[in-house]
Amino acid sequence: MIFSRLSRLFARCMASLLLALATLGVATPAQADVQVSFHSFNGSVLWGRYPHTFVVFEGTLADGTPVNQNYGFSARYTADAISSGPAEHMIMTETANTIAQTNRHFTVTVNDMTYRRLLATVLAWRDYPGEYYDLDENNCIHFVAALARVVGLEADVPEEYLRRPKAWLNYISRKNPHLGAREIP
Repeated sequence: MIFSRLSRLFARCMASLLLALATLGVATPAQADVQVSFHSFNGSVLWGRYPHTFVVFEGTLADGTPVNQNYGFSARYTADAISSGPAEHMIMTETANTIAQTNRHFTVTVNDMTYRRLLATVLAWRDYPGEYYDLDENNCIHFVAALARVVGLEADVPEEYLRRPKAWLNYISRKNPHLGAREIP
C-alpha cells in the first residue's frame, strides 16, 4: 500500500515536471516592440517650412519585420491651405536629417495590433476623399491627435494650440502625466 502511494506520488511529480519542461520548450509568440515617438518641428516662414508635428514608428513587429516609418499630414500646396479653406491633402514623410533636428516630446511602445490600427488611421487620412486639409479643422495637429488617441492618450486640440505644434505636444504631455515627458521650451 505504501509502495502504491509512493508510486502514484512519483507519477504525479513526473507528470508535473514533464508538463513544466514541455511548457518551457514551447515557443510563444514574440511581442511587438514598436516605439511611436511624437515630434514637433519648429519651422520658420523664412526657411519655407511652417511649424509641424508628426510621428515616427521604429522597432520590430512580432514576426521580426523591422519598422522604420514616419508620417505627418499637410496640405499639398501651402498657399491653398492658407488662403482658401479646405485644400488638397497629403501624408508626408521626413528625412532622417530633418527628424534629427526636431523635438521628440515623448515615446510610447505599442503591440502589433495597435501598430496596425495606427497604420489604418494614417491610410484613412491619406485616402479621405476630396480636399481634407483645413488649417482650423484638419491640420497636422489634428492628425497626430487622432494617432495619439489610438495609443490611448488623452488628445484634444484646443483652439489656442491650432497652429502651435510644439506648444500642443507640451499640452498633451501635461494632460498625460504618466508619459513622464518633459516640456520642451
